[in-house]
Amino acid sequence: MDTRPRVFYLPDTMTNWPWPRAMNPHFEVVKAEVDALFRESKALSAESQEALDKCDSARFAGLSYPNAPREHFRIACEFIIVLIIVDEYTDVANGAVADAMMDIVIDALHNPHKTRPEGECILGEIVRQFWARTIQTTSLPFQRHFIYSYTAYLRAVAVEALDRDEARCRSIGDYIKLRRDTCAAKPAIALYEMGMDLPDDVFYHPIIVELVECIAELTFIDNDMISYNKEQATGDANHNLITTVMVEIGLDRSGAMAWAARYHAEVEKRFTDGLAKVPSWGPSTDVLVKEYLDGMATWARANHCWCYETQRYLGTKGPEIRRTGLVPLLPEVNRKAASAAAKVNVTDLSMMDVTADHKPPSRSSIPT
Repeated sequence: MDTRPRVFYLPDTMTNWPWPRAMNPHFEVVKAEVDALFRESKALSAESQEALDKCDSARFAGLSYPNAPREHFRIACEFIIVLIIVDEYTDVANGAVADAMMDIVIDALHNPHKTRPEGECILGEIVRQFWARTIQTTSLPFQRHFIYSYTAYLRAVAVEALDRDEARCRSIGDYIKLRRDTCAAKPAIALYEMGMDLPDDVFYHPIIVELVECIAELTFIDNDMISYNKEQATGDANHNLITTVMVEIGLDRSGAMAWAARYHAEVEKRFTDGLAKVPSWGPSTDVLVKEYLDGMATWARANHCWCYETQRYLGTKGPEIRRTGLVPLLPEVNRKAASAAAKVNVTDLSMMDVTADHKPPSRSSIPT
């Protein structure tokens, strides 16, 4: 008999974050364009497309890049969709398959004008087309920095898949180190550079790197807290800070949530303190640095807002849960049975050696 408490409290972590919610003015028009682009590509089945629509990825981009000009905002919208597709597809792949997928995506980034091999996983072509469009209107420094950050994300995702094969739950320290990359905040932050020539001396400066790490941590703390309910229900919660804290420290679910909220506050302070330590590179570069730093701070706010506004994690109950903080605990489900009955069918994305058990699940398939 399941004696777990049926409701838990989800703390609001961003009440003191100085950067407010904002939306890009091109949101509605560009959303329609990008949604149409991916539908016309027929890269997803009808069910997959419906699940992707519920994620509202363009909203995430609109919140994250509120000041981006139209052409760069469109790139951001495409990137968020690519992120979600890659995430969905690798979330249920074994380590070997995920590693092969990442090799394909990395090759597509480095060879955006090369025809992809016949029969290859379609992720390669999706990423190739995205990057071929992106490099037409973005700076060379951005392109270098994006590939560096996105490659780190892709390699970390492959490690996550291997952990999943082994049912491994990492220590808190090891988890945080890996999760800084699997949360995809770093390549997303690089997108704030699309229209600027940010010098390598800035991008790789230890203080700037530390600030980026802080935003990555804020991102995954919020994401893990909000997505935990769905992940525990599907038996996929090992790669989640809440589970890691529960296992290592021995806290219950509510205690782990409170621990995560306190850690979030510590990282917020580390970020704001770090801003005061940023050096000067001269007036013209300092203007770019300020824009870059404001962008990454906006990303943290946007991620938190989107996690409640999308149906990806909380279904239609996001606004209510954000208001009350009370989350009804979802019952655990048989993952294989759910995969057969309710998961998104994306055989059109599959590699030849991917079995039915490796089809990506729909984030909206668990009732809320």
